[in-house]
Amino acid sequence: MKNTIESSSNNQPVALVTGANQGIGFQIAKTLAANGYIVYVGSRNLGNGEKAAAEIGITAHAIQLDVTRQSTIDAAVERIGAASGRLDLLVNNAAIAHAGKPDRTLEETMQAGKATTASLNEVRAVWETNVFGVIAVTQAMLPLLRKSAEARIVNVSSGLGSLTWVADPACWAREHFGVVYAASKTALNAITLAFAIELEKENIKVNAASPGFTATALNNFQGTDTVEVGSREPIRVALETDGPTATFTGPDGPFPW
Repeated sequence: MKNTIESSSNNQPVALVTGANQGIGFQIAKTLAANGYIVYVGSRNLGNGEKAAAEIGITAHAIQLDVTRQSTIDAAVERIGAASGRLDLLVNNAAIAHAGKPDRTLEETMQAGKATTASLNEVRAVWETNVFGVIAVTQAMLPLLRKSAEARIVNVSSGLGSLTWVADPACWAREHFGVVYAASKTALNAITLAFAIELEKENIKVNAASPGFTATALNNFQGTDTVEVGSREPIRVALETDGPTATFTGPDGPFPW
């Protein structure tokens, strides 16, 4: 039997957040629920997602979603469609920084991403989640998004993805730009713009938002901002039903592509 709150969604906006069992994704899902959303908490591990959803509250529902497995994406579409009938907001948050050993330090991750020495297997693994997974989930969810009058897609990016920024010799992050994680976020920005341009005529807004340097499992908790601070910009963009499309912003405002 479907949860009554999940299935009686006509008057409540409906959101899906991928990778929402921890970190930025969890904070986004939690805040959306606090703002009246029915939130589907996407998680590769269903048990982790159920724990997160229980902590968020009764309008949060765990959904097993591995963005690299089409079968779980298709099942998520079917579940959301059957229970809620539409999707108002898709937050593509799921991402990995590397495909190496667990607890790799930020320094080790940056070193492994160097263009001249990076493992192609690691590049493929990271891009499978950060790039191809976003395309797969977005394409699959479009029929449900098209049923919403205020459809939005927010892709959680990174300042490292800004070619204009890292090309500046004065950029503090310039030496950290590599072909694994950083370049995957550049590709994500390109995907964001491609979807935004194509979907603009349907009034579906697509934007990229950077949390800034946030302490999460993504960087072995070596970031400088809390998840509460880091989630503010993605949340702002997600909740902005009458905002622009095709933007890339961060905690301090617009980012150059």
